[in-house]
Amino acid sequence: MGIRPAGADDLPALQDIERAAGAPFRDVGMAWIAEDEPPALEVLEGYRLAGRNWVAVDDDDRPVAYAICDPVDGALHVEQVSVHPDFAHRRIGRGLLSYAADRARDEGLTGLTLTTFTEVPWNAPYYERLGFRVLEEAELTPGLRKIRAHERELGLDRWPRVCMRRD
Repeated sequence: MGIRPAGADDLPALQDIERAAGAPFRDVGMAWIAEDEPPALEVLEGYRLAGRNWVAVDDDDRPVAYAICDPVDGALHVEQVSVHPDFAHRRIGRGLLSYAADRARDEGLTGLTLTTFTEVPWNAPYYERLGFRVLEEAELTPGLRKIRAHERELGLDRWPRVCMRRD
């Protein structure tokens, strides 16, 4: 799998990837998450224009996974990383996170952060295997506190969530 910056023509495919990647949440009792709409094309375009929207592509250069990130308080915050289920278990998510870590390092950022569900096997337990650690409340930066507050407003705290970091 190759990884490259997303192109404008890729963006509708990213929405399809997001919808497909959300479907397994139904199997763990989180249908509301599965039915959530993907980021709007304008949002994805904003990340693309900022140079923070990357895709993993198949041999025909078609996106099969993507990541979008924002700098937050000196780290690169992974807003979303999604892999189409047809391409799961091939270390594509790991590759996207490594690519993001390289970009963060290039920019002088100190690590990666993200927020995730604690009880979903492909969320917090997966990220822990990749070297992320759960941040204690006292470790949350102002930007991470703002992200968590927004997630609460959206109703994501119906299920346990945490902030995580990998230096």
